[in-house]
Amino acid sequence: MASAATAASARAFLRPRRSLLLLPPSSRRRLSASAAAAAPSTAVRRSVVDVLRERGLVEATTSEALGLSSDSASASPGQLKAYCGFDPTAESLHLGNLLGLVALSWFRRCGHTAVALVGGATGRVGDPSGKSAERPELDLAAVEANSDAIKSLIAQILDRDPEPSYHSQSGKQLSLEQNEQPLANPEEKMGSFLILDNYVWWKDITLLDFLKEVGRFARVGTMIAKESVKKRLMSEDGMSYTEFTYQLLQGYDFLYMFKNMGVNVQIGGSDQWGNITAGTELIRKILQVEGAHGLMFPLLLKSDGTKFGKTEDGAIWLSSKMLSPYKFYQYFFSVPDVDVIRFMKILTFLSLDEIQELEESMKKPGYVPNTVQRRLAEEVTRFVHGEEGLEEALKATEALRPGAQTQLDAQTIEGIADDVPSCSLSYDQVFKSPLVDLAVSTGLLASKSAVRRLIKQGGLYLNNIRIDSEDKLVEEGDIVDGKVLLLSAGKKNKMVVRIS
Repeated sequence: MASAATAASARAFLRPRRSLLLLPPSSRRRLSASAAAAAPSTAVRRSVVDVLRERGLVEATTSEALGLSSDSASASPGQLKAYCGFDPTAESLHLGNLLGLVALSWFRRCGHTAVALVGGATGRVGDPSGKSAERPELDLAAVEANSDAIKSLIAQILDRDPEPSYHSQSGKQLSLEQNEQPLANPEEKMGSFLILDNYVWWKDITLLDFLKEVGRFARVGTMIAKESVKKRLMSEDGMSYTEFTYQLLQGYDFLYMFKNMGVNVQIGGSDQWGNITAGTELIRKILQVEGAHGLMFPLLLKSDGTKFGKTEDGAIWLSSKMLSPYKFYQYFFSVPDVDVIRFMKILTFLSLDEIQELEESMKKPGYVPNTVQRRLAEEVTRFVHGEEGLEEALKATEALRPGAQTQLDAQTIEGIADDVPSCSLSYDQVFKSPLVDLAVSTGLLASKSAVRRLIKQGGLYLNNIRIDSEDKLVEEGDIVDGKVLLLSAGKKNKMVVRIS
């Protein structure tokens, strides 16, 4: 009896706050126990979980019911509201966040609602999952600026998400069974999406209220048993109390949205499993209802087990303000053959039949190396940067290919200046300068003898034109639009020279 009273008190604590003012009227409703456990649909269709699983995007679920096509939450489009959280630890999301956006997009493509939750509150604490040390503390201004930037980025990516295609590469219309597109009937629309910020509800919650109404339902033994906690407790630096409580904060987010907004699925990478189950456990204990599900997708790893998206230069960012579409495209273009098909399955929306055809083409005589990588780069760049970003990347890729016939302009060269080494020289330092000297003074090559050797090998280019003479001088016509030069040593080493 006392337990029931305690749970009732906690449920009252979960009253909607001003956060619901951010939602459209259709979303301003509570989720009752009966809605969470609605009667199964009689329609027979493939569930979104089936789709994600066959593409390698499901590592575990909290309930087998989530993956059954006869389950109400997975059978009928619109029944699921799935959320993925993104903490504002930087101005942009990075490649590690891409799987979350792809998974949310699959929920939309299957007719369900996708919710992106930006951690304006939890970002001030820092998620310890997958970290060997406590995250650096961000000041409030940085958290707010990062939150705004990430909301804008997510909106751009999900808002341009196209209507599902029911056509093959050849243009022939295919049935659902033929092209294995995980979609309902063609007349059904894409699911909607929401972008929320958990600071909206956390700012009104006091510590005492939280401990009284939520903390009492959390068992310390269970919290310590979480893998992310165990690893940190065994480390030299241990774990702060602030980090230890993070799983409850994320768990409460799920509880709050489940109760007030009808969000009934939380998705996240394998390092988020402890936080995901913290939420489903709180919902069962406090609300005393079923219907909350968790889905874990794998981390984005290369075949050798290392993280995909980490380079010597740092993270691969999704925002064009931090990484150009050209360099983003090039990163996927350089994926090794051993990884390209798996990445095609988990990061693109091509049908599995088409991906299989691409895989088989790699084994045939006459296959042109990197053809499949090119398709992967195009599909992922289009998803993240849109058609405009893809066109920019393709234009730069073609124009900057040594020996390409494409006419270079200053804008194209400047477009890659942040992604390759560059320098500034005065007009007098460049005009009539021997190209051998310029290649050394700009740092493209270490010595004049190395430059002369490269010229003999046919590997030195000025504005993509091969240089055959060691006596070449820079003429006025070589300075593109009177502003820049592009020096290339082979295919990969480039130097942008700005003329001041």
